[in-house]
Amino acid sequence: MNRKQFNRRIWGVVMVLVSLLTFLCSNLYTLQYTMGAEYATQSVAKVAETEVVPASRGLILDRNGTVLVSNEVSYQVSLNTSQMGDSSERCANLLSLIEVARQEGVVWADTLSISTTPPFTYTTDDPFFTVSTDEEGNEVKKLTKLGSLAVNMKWINDPTKEPEPVEEPEPEEPSWWENLMISLGFAEEEPVNQASEDDPNRLPTAEELLGRMCKSFGIQGTGAVDEDEAKKEGKTVPTLNLGDMSQVDARAVAGVLYELYYRSKINNWPLYVFAEDVSTNFITSVKEHGLRGVEIEAVTVRKYNTQYAAHLLGRVASMSPEEADYYMGLDVGYNLNDKVGKEGAEWAFEQYLRGTSGTRTIERNENGKIISSNWLTDTETGELMAPEPGNNVFLTIDIDLQQKVEEILATGVKNLESKEVRGAACVVLDVDTGEILTSASYPTFSLENYSRDYAENATDPLSPLLNRAFMGLYAPGSTFKMITAIAALEEGLVTPNTKIRDEGKYTYWSKTNAPQCWIYRQYGSTHGLVDVTEAIEVSCNYFFYDVGRRMGIETLDRYAEMFGLGQKTGVELSEYPGVLASPEYSESVGQKWYEGNITSVAIGQENTQVTPIQLANYIATLVNGGTRYTTHLLKTVKSGDFSQVVYNYEPQVVNSIQIKEENLDAVKEGMLDLTTEGSVAYAFADLPFQVGAKTGSAQVSVESQSNAVFVCFAPYDDPQVAVALVVERGGSGSTLGEMAAQVLTYYFTTEGNQGQLPVENVLLP
Repeated sequence: MNRKQFNRRIWGVVMVLVSLLTFLCSNLYTLQYTMGAEYATQSVAKVAETEVVPASRGLILDRNGTVLVSNEVSYQVSLNTSQMGDSSERCANLLSLIEVARQEGVVWADTLSISTTPPFTYTTDDPFFTVSTDEEGNEVKKLTKLGSLAVNMKWINDPTKEPEPVEEPEPEEPSWWENLMISLGFAEEEPVNQASEDDPNRLPTAEELLGRMCKSFGIQGTGAVDEDEAKKEGKTVPTLNLGDMSQVDARAVAGVLYELYYRSKINNWPLYVFAEDVSTNFITSVKEHGLRGVEIEAVTVRKYNTQYAAHLLGRVASMSPEEADYYMGLDVGYNLNDKVGKEGAEWAFEQYLRGTSGTRTIERNENGKIISSNWLTDTETGELMAPEPGNNVFLTIDIDLQQKVEEILATGVKNLESKEVRGAACVVLDVDTGEILTSASYPTFSLENYSRDYAENATDPLSPLLNRAFMGLYAPGSTFKMITAIAALEEGLVTPNTKIRDEGKYTYWSKTNAPQCWIYRQYGSTHGLVDVTEAIEVSCNYFFYDVGRRMGIETLDRYAEMFGLGQKTGVELSEYPGVLASPEYSESVGQKWYEGNITSVAIGQENTQVTPIQLANYIATLVNGGTRYTTHLLKTVKSGDFSQVVYNYEPQVVNSIQIKEENLDAVKEGMLDLTTEGSVAYAFADLPFQVGAKTGSAQVSVESQSNAVFVCFAPYDDPQVAVALVVERGGSGSTLGEMAAQVLTYYFTTEGNQGQLPVENVLLP
């Protein structure tokens, strides 16, 4: 290679290197100087987060597709203190938010048990700890929410533990001059062992605690005097020295920070939500103020499309600690901030109604505003992890019938002669499936205003929150007599033609304290010779005293169990099993059982306690020939878009009772005679179909009216529905005949005229 060619190559390499260096320097200049500030801002401001997005719950509909519970979008305010700067900026930011809330009339979450205005006092009797007794009778102290944070933040010593020993300073001996002044009466001797204000075991006043909180939270205001420094200098300062911030404002800010600190230091669940269901005016004001760390989130909340069936529908709310342990343990995708069903259908059908939460990544700028978001991808399926709505649940109830029955109860109990009525319940069952067509409890409450009205409803002596249809326990009274009759007939103790003479008093065991037939007790007369059909129509106690005594308690209880009394009916909601009177039960409650108690059991008294839904199911079992079905509220479950049937309930038979046709006819005829010739004939005279029924009056106490009980079925020739009515302290069961007739009239005259689901392309169950 000649020298000239070598030099050209060298210069070529140099030129390439120079070009590369020029390019790199140019880009570095652009990155560092031209775009440096923007890139620096982005590198600092962009914060990536992973966020769980809850899915909307499924709808709840009635059997005809009428929407009972749906969803609507609401806005809530949450706080991100990491975006609020230092303590002074944070406090100013929170105060601005509070001022906006005041202007817009928004109530924010504040559970700090200190009054909101001076003079500051505690709003609970035990702000720091509660005292209870364990199983062994020992006193147990437990920190409250405020007490837990106060101990953690060292505002107080733990009051549930032994107090720390406090060394009292040795009292100084008075000088000769002080002794002289005391002896001459010019001075007073200072008390010895006086409690020190600096005693660490002394619980602070509300104002003192608020002062400590403000200091910890940095709520000082401009120009505030540091309390510790002032004490060092021997100065006396007020507990709340807040400079420019008023005491009312300081208390408000402290209440919010109390909620945030509690969750960050004691229990990070449930997440703190400053305010829920805020208006667009509030949202606009917050955005105009540019409040950092204040986030407005769109959430889905339940919307109640009916004011009826409150005890059946239930509600949703944040999980309690116990519920969190349960649901999180299922490992099916629950998050701590999920809301779950609390009662009713919302609770019973949680597995169907809850959707599948989604997961996304979000990026925020330096002001905390979301600038981008993307759904994550499932590593196994490759699908986007977007939320999927829950399934739609169809109930067995007819909401129109439900409304009518609730109105009948509300009006009917007011028209009863008894003025001691405390509540009522009515259940309507499909005889051939066990479907609950209606279950009403009076008085009722508003699901929409549940939280607002809770304190009032919880202390109301009439217990409007109690679902009396499933959880009210009542003696069945004479409505039990059909069981006694069937048992006596099937066991061969009597036949449909056997007649027993009513002698007024049943003196088999004693002539002095003999049980009496109701007609003898009231009028001094008797029913004479009666067979089982007549005994049911006129409700002859004497007849059932005698067959009950001959049958014995074991046989009678066995038949009662076959008809489902004293046990749960299987409905998906909470229900009480009730009690069947027996020697064993009497012994368990400290009572002595006598052989003669069987007479009371045979007419539905003694310790027997049943629910209205048990009564309805017992009548349905009787009139359909002895097939007892599980009662149920769930009819069908469909996918979120209504395109697929996820679940369809099939009637479930619990057991079958073999009842001879002639025996069943004899009992049913007695129930028919009651409505055609007996004491309630007036109530059913104008109905275009025949009804079988039985009244009952269950004594509560000698000082009060009896509970009124009424059961019936219709039509008589082809039973379709069974009805049970109970009115607490309503008097005689015969007074409920008109209410039952109204229920049946509405059901049969409107059957088939149902509303349509207001959604396109929806398959009805």
